[in-house]
Amino acid sequence: MLIVVAVGGNALLRRGQALSAKNQLANIKTAALALAQLAREHQLVVTHGSGPQVGLLALQSAAYREVEPYPVDVLDAESEGMIGYLLEQELANQLPEAKTVATLLTRVEVDPDDPAFGRPSKPIGPMYSRAQAEQLAAAQGWHVAPDGSGYRRVIASPAPRRILGLQAIAWLLGHGAIVIAGGGGGIPVVRASEDHACIGVEAVIDKDACASLLARELRADHLLIATDVDAVYLDWGLPSQRAVRRIAPVELGRRTFAAGSMGPKVAAACEFTESSGAPATIGAMSDLDRMLHGSSGTRIDAGCERIEWA
Repeated sequence: MLIVVAVGGNALLRRGQALSAKNQLANIKTAALALAQLAREHQLVVTHGSGPQVGLLALQSAAYREVEPYPVDVLDAESEGMIGYLLEQELANQLPEAKTVATLLTRVEVDPDDPAFGRPSKPIGPMYSRAQAEQLAAAQGWHVAPDGSGYRRVIASPAPRRILGLQAIAWLLGHGAIVIAGGGGGIPVVRASEDHACIGVEAVIDKDACASLLARELRADHLLIATDVDAVYLDWGLPSQRAVRRIAPVELGRRTFAAGSMGPKVAAACEFTESSGAPATIGAMSDLDRMLHGSSGTRIDAGCERIEWA
């Protein structure tokens, strides 16, 4: 079975944690244990979030004033390499030496006319107070927006159109490798001219949307979206909230979820299932194996006739 696992940024760096290498490595070790369990029995492609890391790299780049800050697409590549290396190493530590783990920097084509470029919405970097955020926005030329109890920098998040280098991913899978690709949603590029040359753009692609596209293009058997909650809840935050165990994509698609948290995961899962007919499951990082077998998380299933509650 070919499984694509999208590891959420909050599963790698928990909300409120300092953006330190020590914290990140500790969380990645935990994630690698769950991923290795799947990798022993299945073909596996792993994607991951990187919003906090990209924001930190942007801050560090801006602090060095001898040169212009590096563009966000380069920071996307840096964070993809950094997290990919850590995941690759910890996965390899959990598996037999004969098992190959490979990390690929992955370019993802986006539409230069995507309306997202005019409406920055993707949170990156650490949380700030309103006063701090407004000060940084004025000093750095950033866009900022509320996120939970604080404020964060936001940038454009265009929809992914095509995974570049898909053949390399398929080749590695065909030779038995575990592949880490599309990290942070991939590196966003656009076609700059009629000769098909690509250039990077200032954006961060939603990693769940990228994972859904990657799973569809690879014809995966299952998409697992791992986050820091155990399931999708209807009526979240109300006395009537209930965790869903199984639901059809058309039924789930009628519901409204927060754009900055569960919304993109639900949209990505529904798009994958509606397009491929294969199931997608959203749940906690520690429950990957149980999610695959339907005993944990929320399974989006095209054959589901009525909502099943957890």
